[in-house]
Amino acid sequence: MSAGAACRIVLVGMMGSGKSTIGRRLSEATGWRYVDNDELVMQTAGMSARALLESRGEGPMREAERSAAMHGLAQDPPVIVGIAGGAITDAGVRHAMAAEAFVVWLRAASAILAARAPGAEHRPWIQEGGSDWIEATAAERAPLYAEVADLVVDTDRRRPSAVARRIIDAIATLEACPPAGPR
Repeated sequence: MSAGAACRIVLVGMMGSGKSTIGRRLSEATGWRYVDNDELVMQTAGMSARALLESRGEGPMREAERSAAMHGLAQDPPVIVGIAGGAITDAGVRHAMAAEAFVVWLRAASAILAARAPGAEHRPWIQEGGSDWIEATAAERAPLYAEVADLVVDTDRRRPSAVARRIIDAIATLEACPPAGPR
């Protein structure tokens, strides 16, 4: 996070890494707003990522995720923003995250991601590629997540409350962030 950046906490990671769960936990613990990728896509595109994929294809869906990420990074702080896993592939999004936010990479092993991700309607990639898709995509994206991450938290064997506490402890040291207190 740049020295002049406001307090925006951005959660990145693969589907199933816990972005929505941890985002809600952080919001409850800090009193800050949590804005989820799914909400941002609806705000910017007028439909879900799944509906975009089915009606217009992967390109327009990825553009909607990119727009949603940029919209999330423009939210008034303090705010916690969950970004779509694939948005990390856009260099402009990575640059904006590095400049405007404290980025937390929620990391989990491919086997854990594969176990957590199925069944969610908004995750079409799982139905098509299964655990092979997760493993290949996680390996491809890992260097990009690492490039922007200010903090990496493994979520494999940690309870959501422990992950949230680790993030709260880290942001407590940031001058740009107000004290995180319960609502």
